[in-house]
Amino acid sequence: MEKPVLSLPKKPFRTRGGAKLRHNKNTSDFHSVMLPCPQKVILPMVQHIGMPCRPVVKAGMKVCVGNIVGASESLFSAPVHASVSGIVKGITRMQLPNGYVCDAVIIESDGEMKLSAAVKPPVIDSPQDFLDAVSASGLVGLGGAGFPTHVKINVPDGKRVDTLIVNCAECEPYITTDNREAIENTDNVINGIILIMRMLKIDRTIIGIEDNKPEAIRILKKAISGCNEAEAKRICVLTLKARYPQGAEKVIVKAATGRVVPMGKLPIDTGCIVMNITSVGFVSSYVKTGIPLVSKRITVDGSAVSEPKNVIVPIGTPIKDVINFCGGYKEQCLKLISGGPMMGIALESDEFPILKQNNAILAFNEKDAPLHRTTDCIRCGRCVDSCPFGLMPAAIERAVRLRNKDMLKKLGVTDCMECGTCAYNCPAHRPLVQIMNQGKQILTHNGKKQGV
Repeated sequence: MEKPVLSLPKKPFRTRGGAKLRHNKNTSDFHSVMLPCPQKVILPMVQHIGMPCRPVVKAGMKVCVGNIVGASESLFSAPVHASVSGIVKGITRMQLPNGYVCDAVIIESDGEMKLSAAVKPPVIDSPQDFLDAVSASGLVGLGGAGFPTHVKINVPDGKRVDTLIVNCAECEPYITTDNREAIENTDNVINGIILIMRMLKIDRTIIGIEDNKPEAIRILKKAISGCNEAEAKRICVLTLKARYPQGAEKVIVKAATGRVVPMGKLPIDTGCIVMNITSVGFVSSYVKTGIPLVSKRITVDGSAVSEPKNVIVPIGTPIKDVINFCGGYKEQCLKLISGGPMMGIALESDEFPILKQNNAILAFNEKDAPLHRTTDCIRCGRCVDSCPFGLMPAAIERAVRLRNKDMLKKLGVTDCMECGTCAYNCPAHRPLVQIMNQGKQILTHNGKKQGV
């Protein structure tokens, strides 16, 4: 490997705003356990940002683990693979937790988890082969966003990427899946980094990880020191302050490189690619085995869960099966969340399946799921001070009430990533995340009333 042309940071650059949360990393020391084969899986044709897949199987067909059940001709998509072996029971329409309605393939498991004969390690002789392999794997951003990975790492003509940022910040409370990835799958993480750097001709890699993960930091540093000298000089672990939302793409780019991603732009516009650590580890595993993305490590925790765990589950497994594997509910669950408590989605039922981008299922009792009374805004400015991008949520709220498109554009509502930091710091408990989303809806629908 060539001598690095960029230095590796010794300490993080300063970032703006944020919130100091209770970490509640209760499962950080819990080794991942495998969920027994479920009786059925439900595989929605949308498990990514972009165009939906179409089912390519029919009721009665026999499938094995790794067979494609959903495909799309669109570049901005990712195939869906069977996560169990068994019989396709049918195709149904279902509404996802975010409200999107799509087709879903239901597979009744035969309990054998038989691997498809079509599963073989990809042949990679060029960067294009590598992109094609990542596309075929079905990989999407495993940190929660679900952005198709082959699109993210396909550097457009005229752009130059010199830095890979491996995101292991995991700043949401409770979630410990990335922490366990760093500890349990270290070799694949490092090999994935080296492979990506070689294929994309990247100069350096910065692994960003918060300081509340000391074991993962130690293990990653030791693994890097075991690389050959040329590789070790191009990879570093950067310990970040544990402050939410440290793991947001634009925030971690600033913390790791000092570069500012302009509003409306992406990290690639500053010469950076940001990948979740579990995504990086999967890339290495897929190149070795050819097994596509058919399972996912998730954290199951919360005050209503009997036995919190980190569980590796087949994608499409009903959430209730995962909860039952963790001892069931020890008391009434008043709030069930897919993801973290800051950016996760509240679920109305545990019948929903685990999706590719899920990294946690949290169940809370009445004490931990209070409904706060909203009061009038007192213009304290805490929402502005805490916003990582310096937006003005209170002013945006006024523009939403007036349905003023010009004001919403001027205030930059579309730049909001809905991290919830403003709402968390608001003493009046204003529903600021929902308000920001409504502002985006007004612009999307040209100011017409759309039930917002």
